[in-house]
Amino acid sequence: MRFLPDAEQRAFAASLDAMLTAAGTPAVIRDWSRGARARGREVWGRVAEAGVFALAVPEAYGGLGRRPAELAVAFVELGRHAVPGPLVETAMAAVMLGEPAAAKHLLPALLSGEAMATAAPEGAYALDGDAAAIRLTWSPRGLSLAPGHGPVHASLDPARRLTRLSPGGELLTTDPPLPLALAWARLATAAQALGVGLALLDRTVAYVGQRTQFGVPVGSFQAVKHRLADAAIALGFARPLVFGAALTLAPADVAAAKAAACDAAYTTARTALQLHGAIGYTAEYDLSLWLTKARALRTAWGTPQECRAVVAGTG
Repeated sequence: MRFLPDAEQRAFAASLDAMLTAAGTPAVIRDWSRGARARGREVWGRVAEAGVFALAVPEAYGGLGRRPAELAVAFVELGRHAVPGPLVETAMAAVMLGEPAAAKHLLPALLSGEAMATAAPEGAYALDGDAAAIRLTWSPRGLSLAPGHGPVHASLDPARRLTRLSPGGELLTTDPPLPLALAWARLATAAQALGVGLALLDRTVAYVGQRTQFGVPVGSFQAVKHRLADAAIALGFARPLVFGAALTLAPADVAAAKAAACDAAYTTARTALQLHGAIGYTAEYDLSLWLTKARALRTAWGTPQECRAVVAGTG
């Protein structure tokens, strides 16, 4: 069985790729890491205008209908360009707010890109709580709209700014669809990680084709080919798991996709770092923007161990 995007989905991916390439995301990422968000919000608006967040919202509330396959296609491109911001969390918030429509008045701002959203269990760290206008947190009493956030904490990925959300706030619903929202979050994270891995592989293949030793490109060395082949195979195995999970949204399928895609991206990041040599360690070199993201996504919305436990039926 093959899980491949159709012509319309490929055109959607191509349009996002062209838009994000023109945006020059490396500079946007570095601005975002410093807390300068003007260019990041501009890119965010274009992503929203393209309908990415509308893919998680029913048509009755202004969305395009729940279309997880198209969302996965979009998040691969967002990962490929390492777009900063609470992308997964905004999609997750759209799912929670659109079902059971406890706060549908918040959805228009998410769909238009006017507002970002973040989400986290009560007491946990939330991504970009200082940038998000809609901050969702949940506890045994239900889903609440957090009134604020704490100080920003550093992350291993400088573009992922972490804050704790303030407790209390307006109670939106006592019965939020958390399992469904978590499935969407893991699917989006898996697709994003797949895109990060593909970008790292493409950049590394290009680099080893240009760098020479002993008068020949290092990419011609058998050991280098083997490392790249291992990375390509890992990403190739992860891709159908991601798109297969988008078709079912079954918890075990989504967990398997996330574990495979994040491990593949992490494997590719290690290969990219080794084959780039010393330059790969420098923060000034753009490769670092994808390296740190691959590591951070590995534990976002479920560690590899947690995801494998779900697949095994023990989690």
